[in-house]
Amino acid sequence: MGTAYATDIVAWAREQAALLRSGQLSALDIEHMAEEIEDVGKAEQRELARRVAVLLAHLLKWQHQPGRRGSSWTRTLKEQRKAIAAALRQTPSLKASLTDADWLAGVWADAVTKAIDGIGLDSFPEDCPWPMTQVLAEDFPENMMINK
Repeated sequence: MGTAYATDIVAWAREQAALLRSGQLSALDIEHMAEEIEDVGKAEQRELARRVAVLLAHLLKWQHQPGRRGSSWTRTLKEQRKAIAAALRQTPSLKASLTDADWLAGVWADAVTKAIDGIGLDSFPEDCPWPMTQVLAEDFPENMMINK
């Protein structure tokens, strides 16, 4: 054992796990282990943000391109909501992200960028016009009001 963290992270991780299991706590690379544990949480947050941004981008497309609404968009909305719900069930602490203004601002910016790339329009609201409870509701946007 003794693979450096920067040399081969996979070998390092296996060695750290073996050290933990064998109770050799004094041999652990505590600082890098702490970083990796924090990164797991960040990866979960990034995945949630990516899925919410895709969902919001499709809601924008739905609102601004009513003539292009179809089953593939409906499927995407359902798939993203299902994946978001699963993530929130598996990691309940992620729910706090949905009410974090800074997190939402970043997700909204990503969604707008995706929508601009997909639609070609660039006149979207500065902030998300829908509350997250509405965004995540199964019957939304079927009842969405088109405000142009």
